[in-house]
Amino acid sequence: MTFTNDFFWGGSIAAHQCEGAWQEDGKGPAIMDYVTKGSNKEPRVITETIDPTLDYPSHLGIDFYHHYQDDIQLFKEMGFTALRISIDWSRIFPKGDEQEPNQSGLDFYEKVIDELIANGIEPIVTLYHFEMPIHLVRQYGSWKNRQVIDFYLHYCETVMRAYDGKVKYWVTFNEMNHIDPQSEQSDIFTYLIAGLKYSEMENPVEELAKIGYNMTLAAVKAVKLGRELNPENKIGCVFGLNPIYSYDCHPDNVLKAFLDNDRDYYQVDAMCNGKFPKYKMKQYQALALDLGNQPEDVEDFAKGTIDFIGLNYYMSSLSEPNRPVEGESALFGGLQNPYLEQSKWGWGIDPTGIRYVMNYLYRKYELPILITENGLGAIDQLADGTVHDDYRIEYLEKHIKAVKQAVEEDFVECMGYLTWGPIDLVSATTGEMSKRYGFIYVDLDNEGQGSLQRLKKDSFDWYKKVIKSNGEEL
Repeated sequence: MTFTNDFFWGGSIAAHQCEGAWQEDGKGPAIMDYVTKGSNKEPRVITETIDPTLDYPSHLGIDFYHHYQDDIQLFKEMGFTALRISIDWSRIFPKGDEQEPNQSGLDFYEKVIDELIANGIEPIVTLYHFEMPIHLVRQYGSWKNRQVIDFYLHYCETVMRAYDGKVKYWVTFNEMNHIDPQSEQSDIFTYLIAGLKYSEMENPVEELAKIGYNMTLAAVKAVKLGRELNPENKIGCVFGLNPIYSYDCHPDNVLKAFLDNDRDYYQVDAMCNGKFPKYKMKQYQALALDLGNQPEDVEDFAKGTIDFIGLNYYMSSLSEPNRPVEGESALFGGLQNPYLEQSKWGWGIDPTGIRYVMNYLYRKYELPILITENGLGAIDQLADGTVHDDYRIEYLEKHIKAVKQAVEEDFVECMGYLTWGPIDLVSATTGEMSKRYGFIYVDLDNEGQGSLQRLKKDSFDWYKKVIKSNGEEL
């Protein structure tokens, strides 16, 4: 048998993409509440105020806030042993800087956690998944300001104490590793992570360096805090990592691919090695950047190493060489790989890539890996009350096989496999409902119209079989 008997099978969701109820029970406005629906061709628009003529998908999500019990029953039916959820900071502290929490917000997540436990599903809780009170951006400048670290830690301590003994697995941040001062960013990507538009940054190199450093420091401080509150807590961080392959075998291009790939790892280095990496500090010094870092930070990094690495994996790309070449641009930079099929949204489908990243991580850090997101966004056609999604089954089957190979043949330690998202929800990058990932179809269209009825796709029964056989029957 490849996977251990306590291997986690399940899925991951995020509050801003599924909860809705954006103004209910004392919740404050968060950054994603100001982002309109977009599409594959039309970028999402970030507004300063709520325009009643525009569509803001986070306001409804899939109404998980009122459907969580039924949804969890469906996850139980599939056999889930774990569900990764996120807590919306603005539901606990509406402005982010209050001393006293919003009790209704704490009560809601406790009900969700209790429901999961009652159904034999381990709650894995993400503390920050692109959900930040808008007040912290407008009043304090978001993560550029070290003071926000204190607000974040107060929030972490509040929820860790509230759910102590119920939640054992915590995730400090989701995919903050895409913040790098060497890269030009789109507005939506810097906004997702920090509530700030790249195009409005006065000094983007320094600002992104500060954001990246402060978030990393916040993460290790949260780990240290979580261990002090309960030594049994297992605390990790989730990184979005995809291999960036060399365009060809020319040594210059191989080196460029290595450097492009490695750019996503400086925060992983910091959280696994117990120190902010020297190479990054030297780079910042060469650029004369002032991070505002303090001598006591060194001890925080040393004492805040993570217990596991969360891996979000979807695709791979090619590094763009320094000389002009013909080739189709990949969605998040670089070029498309001509050897790979692409999804409808231009993501290179590469099962070998997940094995590649798992090996890279495990050999470098020797920490257990939890696959926290993997899945295929596709346009699903409803027919006869279901969706015949063989394409999704094929994608997941190939990726699970690659995970098995990493464990069996490469001796990588893997804690579990969680798909994104086990139920259809709002796309973070485009705000669409038509980009569907789930085993469960939600009757909701891009205009927010539909009954919200939940329907099982063909992949529902397939994943149920996979879980029941602990990955032996694919």
